[in-house]
Amino acid sequence: MMEMIERTGHVWLVGAGPGDPGLFTIAGAEALRRAEVVLYDALASDSLLSHCNAAAELIPVGKRAGHHSATQDEITALLVRLGSQGKRVVRLKGGDPFVFGRGGEEALALAAAEIPFTIIPGVTSAVAVPAYAGIPVTHRGAAATFAVVTGREGGDSTTDWDALARVDTLVILMGAAGLAEIACNLIRAGSPPETPAASISHGTLPSQRVAVATLESIAAEVAAAGLSTPLITVVGSVAALSGQIAWYVPGPLAGRSVVVTRARAQASQLRLMFESLGATVIEAPTLEVVHRPVPLVSGDLAPSRWDWITFTSQNAVESFFEILGDAGLDARALETTRLAAVGEATAAALARHGLRADFIPTRATGDSLAAELPRVNGARILLPRGSQSEDRLAAGLRARGGRVEEAVVYETLPVPLDFATCERVARADVITFASASAARYLAQSLGELQPAPSARLVAIGTQTAAAVRRAFGRIDAEAVEPSLPALVAAVLGAVP
Repeated sequence: MMEMIERTGHVWLVGAGPGDPGLFTIAGAEALRRAEVVLYDALASDSLLSHCNAAAELIPVGKRAGHHSATQDEITALLVRLGSQGKRVVRLKGGDPFVFGRGGEEALALAAAEIPFTIIPGVTSAVAVPAYAGIPVTHRGAAATFAVVTGREGGDSTTDWDALARVDTLVILMGAAGLAEIACNLIRAGSPPETPAASISHGTLPSQRVAVATLESIAAEVAAAGLSTPLITVVGSVAALSGQIAWYVPGPLAGRSVVVTRARAQASQLRLMFESLGATVIEAPTLEVVHRPVPLVSGDLAPSRWDWITFTSQNAVESFFEILGDAGLDARALETTRLAAVGEATAAALARHGLRADFIPTRATGDSLAAELPRVNGARILLPRGSQSEDRLAAGLRARGGRVEEAVVYETLPVPLDFATCERVARADVITFASASAARYLAQSLGELQPAPSARLVAIGTQTAAAVRRAFGRIDAEAVEPSLPALVAAVLGAVP
């Protein structure tokens, strides 16, 4: 069966969930990893795209209220065409595909074209968003039934308002523009005007806001509070529980957008750190790391010939061991060679290969490593590094009498950003830089666009800060040490 899918093409209709990337399903992530093409909605979290294969083609198809980049007919036709070409395609839809997601229409079209497809449900916003606002859609003694209705244009013309007025809990999706009309329809159908109601904007996200009122006044309360789409409204006695059960407390970066410029494969840890603090993360992978084949296992660069191997980044560690693996070797090839790591993150990368760093300097900098590495005079030292790494470490070790050989084991290449991503970066509250290369490549991608004057530009270290200043004319904050936790702390200190 799997061979047939791979050969003939397959389409996965995947629910992205309500917004919080932590609510995405394992099955959905696996589909993204397999996909050759991904068509994604604006309501699907950008961070979910980190699950995609690096070679996958990513196609935004919009579908945010009033701003469609593609019509539904165009999206459906594209799914059929790609599936007919034998492609593995994911249609990533906000919420659940079968809850006002038009997944049924897409599935019928695929079935008619005899294209194999799979439905992967998502956590529906109809239940999850109220839950994040402390509202259970059912509650013993208060609500035994609930219904979900579209709120577009005040409700569908076929909506049975009399029936909905008798439901214990009514959940209204996409009802921002027609909320006043919906309330009037329900009241005319028999719902008491004083029925509790709550509207949740950007539910499950750090920017979540909640307005609690009555059915009669909820539209005015939403307008007064300035709540924006996406908006979900709950009508029923359970809406009054919001204040009692409220549990979701946005972090200190709630409502802030933070740009992560690391390579896509390396961005996840930093993204999760910022998301845990409530930030909306914009991934802008300005570079990719490409391992460079080097004959490390023979001749002058054989690992066992060296007294020390000094690693200055996780990239250097991973590239070094990939080269060993390509040669059919593993850590045993190092024999008695001692290993130095510039900092704890690099040491952790060594640990993932079953090795302990023999030396870590007091500060995670190349200068500290050069100054503090023991028994350098006369020692044979191998320095695996990137193509754009500065040579200060090598120079410092040579000045102490070390016999240093540099091996370029990886290079960083620019990744052009699409215009939509560049626009989001230019509007962001914070832009973070974990390398000098990221600063240079982001400036190239942005071109004439510039970060907003209010944006905070934050660098992981001194060399990166200098590169940011050269690229953008300023730097707003610098981490006290070159580590991801310190970078996050610098962001927290820089944001007013």
